Amino acid sequence: MATWGRIASTLGRLAIREGPRIYQEVQRRRAAGQLSPRSADRPGPAGARPRPGPPPRTGERLLEYSPDLDGRADPGEIVWTWVAYEEDASQGKDRPVLVVGRQGEALLGLMLTGQHERDGDPGYLSLGSGPWDPAGRPSWVRLDRVLEVPEAHIRREGAVLDRQRFDRVAGQLRSNHGWR
Repeated sequence: MATWGRIASTLGRLAIREGPRIYQEVQRRRAAGQLSPRSADRPGPAGARPRPGPPPRTGERLLEYSPDLDGRADPGEIVWTWVAYEEDASQGKDRPVLVVGRQGEALLGLMLTGQHERDGDPGYLSLGSGPWDPAGRPSWVRLDRVLEVPEAHIRREGAVLDRQRFDRVAGQLRSNHGWR
């Protein structure tokens, strides 16, 4: 069983790097009838890493604000999930993510960080502190790395980001990244 876990982990790391190309190949093979029915539609085990999907086209990135603390992740909420490091996709950590919309079955999210050196960095926007961090530390949201996370991979809800701060994030995504 451990061997299959290592194989799945290795494939997951490759998918993060090669996601768009792999997705196109899988779609081609599925259309040609060369693949069995999709097993990816079933929720993964607790602690599973987010599966990468194809990068959305700019026009498909729609912002939404509809938080509802009902146990499901909704746009406008800060949730927790595993996020791979960019420099080494085989590693990562559980971190807060601001859900800003949906693309199909996946949630579109932006990761939060507490690193103070992000002040003044155009790729980050200061959110200040909030209930997602019990220690009350300030947070920054990263605007240029969109995460696609299946809802089944969300660990827990953290908090609702107030509308004013969400609108600031949305304004930056619209003006700098072509979101609608």
